[in-house]
Amino acid sequence: MNLPQSLPPLTRRQRDILAFFLTYKEENSISPTLEEIAQNFGLNKVTIFGHISELEKKGVLIRSAKGISRGLQLAEQEGATKPSGLPICGTIAAGIPIEAIEATEAQETLELADLVPPQGDVYVLRVQGNSMVEDAICDGDMVLVERRTEARNGETVVAVLPGEETTLKRFYRENGHVRLQPANSNMEPIITREVEVRGVVVGVVRKY
Repeated sequence: MNLPQSLPPLTRRQRDILAFFLTYKEENSISPTLEEIAQNFGLNKVTIFGHISELEKKGVLIRSAKGISRGLQLAEQEGATKPSGLPICGTIAAGIPIEAIEATEAQETLELADLVPPQGDVYVLRVQGNSMVEDAICDGDMVLVERRTEARNGETVVAVLPGEETTLKRFYRENGHVRLQPANSNMEPIITREVEVRGVVVGVVRKY
């Protein structure tokens, strides 16, 4: 991969990392994560983070949004604008569970960088249904989800049930099972022994 001509002075390692970054993005249409870069060079993530930080300081790479694992972008030269935004990865049911529809490649972005937890891996889902309305999460809202596999009791989670159905509910682990509690007094909780947590809601955005 040929590097751009108008680069500031870089170390050999920084040039190698940048070349890998550009090749990976060309082949996969997405940016590599720090872990993927570290694996390629046989280094730890802390070391790679240091090199990436230097590339950012030199204006070679920029982050499209804070806390996004694939948010690195090549900085455009000659006055190009800095991109920002979070990927909208699909729709999540807040009523009856529906087939999982988290997209592998986001087609939209949402400008919410300032709401993202530092160092969090965050994506966005559009809510469908009103099972969480008493928690002020309504049909059509956007929820910011931190990608996690564990949740504390009372947190609102993206839960995957057997059969790959997904739903948005409050999470409670109790008496050998999990209770997925809607925030709607007209709906019953889902009681299950098998559930996979795909993330925890850290923010809600509503378009009026």
